[in-house]
Amino acid sequence: MKLFCSQKDLSHALNTVNKAISPNNTLPVLNNILLKAEGKKLFLSSTNLELAISLFIDADVRNEGAITIPARLITNYVSLLKNEQIELNLTEGLSLSIKSAQSETKMKGINADEFPLIPKIDQPKIITIPAKDLNKAITRTVFAVSQNPSKPVLSGVNFIIDKELLKVVSTDSYRLAEQKLTLKTRPDFSLQSVVPARTAQELGKVLSKTEEKEVSIQFSPSQILFKIGDTEFTSRLIEGSFPAYEKIFPKTNKTKIEVNLNDLSQTVRRVSLFAKENNNNIKLAATNDGKLLISTDETKVGEEKAEINITMSGENNKIALNSQYLADVLSYIDSEKVCIELNDKLSPASIMPCKEDGYMYIIMPLKV
Repeated sequence: MKLFCSQKDLSHALNTVNKAISPNNTLPVLNNILLKAEGKKLFLSSTNLELAISLFIDADVRNEGAITIPARLITNYVSLLKNEQIELNLTEGLSLSIKSAQSETKMKGINADEFPLIPKIDQPKIITIPAKDLNKAITRTVFAVSQNPSKPVLSGVNFIIDKELLKVVSTDSYRLAEQKLTLKTRPDFSLQSVVPARTAQELGKVLSKTEEKEVSIQFSPSQILFKIGDTEFTSRLIEGSFPAYEKIFPKTNKTKIEVNLNDLSQTVRRVSLFAKENNNNIKLAATNDGKLLISTDETKVGEEKAEINITMSGENNKIALNSQYLADVLSYIDSEKVCIELNDKLSPASIMPCKEDGYMYIIMPLKV
C-alpha cells in the first residue's frame, strides 16, 4: 500500500471513525482503525462489534493494500502534523510509514485480515431526512435513556416509522422524551427500531458538525445504517419490545403554564442546589395571580424559595418533580417560552416548547 493524501482530510476521517472505538476492547484489533487503499480512495473503518463507522477520502493511490493501525496513536499523531500532503506507505513487517515534509515515522499494525467484517444490510427499508432535524431529535431524546442494565430495551432510542412521521423516543420509566418529525415522502411501511444510546450519541456528534443536508436511514430487522455523505454508521439494534409509551401521555390538563425558558432554567438550577439533599425533590406551585413558586423543603444545607412570573390558564395547581429531570430538558429546548401542563399532583407533568415543533417531555411526579 502506498498513497498520498491531505493531512486535513485524513485527520478529520480518523477523528470520525475513532468514535466507534471502545476503551475496554478484549480483541487487540478492535483498538485499531482499518486503512484500505483502493482505486482513488482511502477507506477507513472502526468497530466495537456493536457500532461500526466507515468513510473514505480522496487519495493518490500508487499501490493498493490494507492494514490496521492503533486508533489513538495514529489519530493523535496525524493531528499534530501540518496541513499539507502526507505519504502513507506499508512496509515489510506490518509497519505503516507516515511521511510529511518535516517528519517520518513508522507505526506497527495488525494484519487487515483480522479486522471484523462490517455487516451489510440486505433489502433495507429506507427513509431520507434533513440532517439538522435528525440531530435535533437525537439531542432532545438520548439524554433520557435508561442507565439500568436490567432493562436493555430502555437503554436505546426508539425510531418509529408511523405513516408520514418519524418518532424518536427514549425513556427510563421516570421520564420520557419524544420528538416527531414529518417525512417529505410517506413510506409504504411501518416499523420500530431501538438504536443503542452510544450509537445515537456518536451519530449526534457527527451530525452537529456535518455540512451534509440529508441523512439516509436504512432499516433491517437486526441492523440500522445511517449514511451521511461519505460516512456510514452501521449499528446493531437492541432486541425487545419498547413499551407502549403513548398510554402515559396525559389526555387532559387542568393547568397550562407559559414561562420564560431562561427564567425557569436559572431558578430550577438554583433551587436544585438545596434539593440534592432531598433526592432532588422540588415543588412547583402555580397560581392564577401569575406566579410560579419553586421551592424545596429545608435540608441540611438550607432551603430555597423563588417566584417567577408566568402566564397561566386553568386551575391553581402544584406538583413535586425531580429537579435534575426538569433541568435536563430545559437545556435542550431552544425556544424563548416553555409550556408546562399539569393535571394533578399524581399525574405526570408535560413540558414542551410553546411554539409547537413536535417535541414532548413527560416527568413522573414525586410525593408532595
